[in-house]
Amino acid sequence: MNIYNYINDLQLSVGESKRLDCPNCESYNTFTVTNNMGAIMWNCYKISCSLSGSSRVTLTVDDIRTAMHKQIQGDDNTIFELPKHIVPHGNRKAVTEWCNKWGLSADKLSLYYDVKENRAVFPIVHNSKIVDGAGRSLGNSLPKWKRYGKNNLPYSQGHGTTAIVVEDCVSAAVVASATRKGIAVLGTSLSESHKQYLSQFSTAIIALDPDALDKTMQFAKELRNYVKQIKVLRLKDDLKYRNEEDLNNLYFLTPKE
Repeated sequence: MNIYNYINDLQLSVGESKRLDCPNCESYNTFTVTNNMGAIMWNCYKISCSLSGSSRVTLTVDDIRTAMHKQIQGDDNTIFELPKHIVPHGNRKAVTEWCNKWGLSADKLSLYYDVKENRAVFPIVHNSKIVDGAGRSLGNSLPKWKRYGKNNLPYSQGHGTTAIVVEDCVSAAVVASATRKGIAVLGTSLSESHKQYLSQFSTAIIALDPDALDKTMQFAKELRNYVKQIKVLRLKDDLKYRNEEDLNNLYFLTPKE
């Protein structure tokens, strides 16, 4: 099988993505192909399958116009307003005590408070706008974490060209610095929005929980067509617990900018 002919025969339009049975390992629905502004990227998510690659096609004027139209539609779909029962944290005792437990600052993180459900709410910001919120229960209510909108973008904190991919907002805030951006995927898998967002970074360090080795390797495989350099950090404990050995290893893995 010639994979390039196979990909060309799919005739993907700009911005289109398809999920199919893998033409190599024949696994069900594990193969994705995406046309990202003329960059065609494909990957099989099955760890044992090596099928992955990319190519580029020339865009016509109509292709570019179509892509811009889809982008505008996508921006409209991400319009989000915080519910009225979510307000600035205002140094509420429940929020400050919870932040103190993790060594965080509610002010620096611009946290909100859900007065209805007693949650600390991390704003998810994109292009200087709040597009969603992730609420952490401050009591015993379930679910522990809650998304308020329908946006699939991750929570991020920090700066730099290195992304530290973690599972939750607390870990993202702990690892954030002037040269590192903590990225919380807030789930058990990577969406296309996650991958497109992470493609802006030169390096991604995957630092999931210690019991998530299979998921860590899966993330590494899925991101290899999106991020130039992928690194994996094997943890002793969740990063939010600030294990000294883990933080030292993270420091040495982070490229110096």
